[in-house]
Amino acid sequence: MNHARNDRGQRQPCLLHVGAARRRVLTPLNDDATSWMNTRGRGGETEEDDEVSNCCEGDILILLDSSGSIANYEFARMLDFTAKLLRPFSLGRGHVRIGLLQVGTKPNLEFGLDEHTNQYNLQKALLSITHLQGNTNTEMALRVAQRLLTNTDVPKVLLWLTDGVELGEVDEPMAQLKAQGVSVLIVSSVHGNFHVLQRAVSPPLESHLYSVDIENIDVITEKLREAIIRIIRAERLRAVDVTSHSAVLQWRPVLSALSGYYELWYKAVGKTHAEERRVIPGESSSMELTKLQPETTYSAFLRPESNKRLFNTLTVTFTTLAGVLSPAVVSVHDSGSGKTQVSWGPLQPALVRGYRVEYGAIPSGTVHTVIVQSHQNFTVLTELEPGIEYLVTVSALYKNGKERAMSVKACSQEAPAPAPAALPALDDLQLTTAKHDEVQVEWKARQQGLRGFWLSWEKGNTYDSTSTFLPSSSHSTLLTHVAPTSRVCVSPIYSSGRGDGLCCTTEK
Repeated sequence: MNHARNDRGQRQPCLLHVGAARRRVLTPLNDDATSWMNTRGRGGETEEDDEVSNCCEGDILILLDSSGSIANYEFARMLDFTAKLLRPFSLGRGHVRIGLLQVGTKPNLEFGLDEHTNQYNLQKALLSITHLQGNTNTEMALRVAQRLLTNTDVPKVLLWLTDGVELGEVDEPMAQLKAQGVSVLIVSSVHGNFHVLQRAVSPPLESHLYSVDIENIDVITEKLREAIIRIIRAERLRAVDVTSHSAVLQWRPVLSALSGYYELWYKAVGKTHAEERRVIPGESSSMELTKLQPETTYSAFLRPESNKRLFNTLTVTFTTLAGVLSPAVVSVHDSGSGKTQVSWGPLQPALVRGYRVEYGAIPSGTVHTVIVQSHQNFTVLTELEPGIEYLVTVSALYKNGKERAMSVKACSQEAPAPAPAALPALDDLQLTTAKHDEVQVEWKARQQGLRGFWLSWEKGNTYDSTSTFLPSSSHSTLLTHVAPTSRVCVSPIYSSGRGDGLCCTTEK
């Protein structure tokens, strides 16, 4: 095996990297790390792995000082420390993502947050990192870190390992990182600029800032890991698939079948009912609650029980759905030609984020969609063809991602019958007085479709109204016993109706 001597003249086993474009140096490989990798490569697990592996969800970016001010031995010790620190975590999305960014003349991203999803590959990558040397351009590296730590859904940690020499202008980029919600933790040698590091680190200082001699760096491993776990611990109890009578509780498993069990209890808030209790096996990560009451708020509590360590009690509060879910009824109302109003109920804005109304002609017409807000229970369907049957479907879009739909059939109004064409009016009407009570009446009319004429006038001194029907061949007639100043009217009669007539008044 190749050997190298450290700064104190001690022989160390090492890996020799050959053929790289940048300068490579000999990196000591810790015997404990090699042994662990051999064990893990054979599928081995440790008690420490069981206790921590499923505890957390978050992103950790290691900012590793790889400048020329770091001695080769110090650099190797920092890598070995980092490998031990991160060894117990489960990796990947939904667990812990880990990336490593080296600080040198230019930043060098050794591996991104999504590159390693198991510990064997991560440990192998950590122990294969080479020393960049060069200048300490921390400011540029922090700008890269800002772009990497952008996931807003999980806690984010920047762990900075440095000798604290020539730190540069780091106050502004560190402040911006912390404004992004990133927790900054720092491990520095005893020679570091403590005042700059104190400004850069996230509180509390006693658990997030460590100044330690490189020979004794292992003594802070447990304390630093606990500080990271406090930031990214995924202690969450969730209620999902909530219905009117049931709900499913989910949690991140922190126990195994042999390490303990869970105690679960729940009850309705503000009710006098006795609480329900369950004992759940340690390998479980969910439990369905049944026989719940509709529209009732429940509080549930879950406590992991183990003889290895104490766990916090998790809690969640949820409200069951109404016994009758919307839409339970859908009604259609005529609103005029080409449109129809559809309404539904009951309204449940606390549960529903909106409604989708779809309608199309039966059997295969184009489907139209209308989106309605959760506080509204009606809409008007437009552009309907007259006399057509439509299928109307109202879907409630629930906040939990589920949907509930109800369909009805609706018939649009028939098109109104066209108005009949106007009938020809009488063309002309003339009155001629023959004697004091006789009047000669003459008129003109169009002959097409003509059936006859309707004549009306006032008779004698009684002014009684008199009328008569004359055939279509008649164009005049003599009226007798006509009242003075009588009103004489003639209207043409057609097979389809009565046309507009003309009226004249006789002279005295």
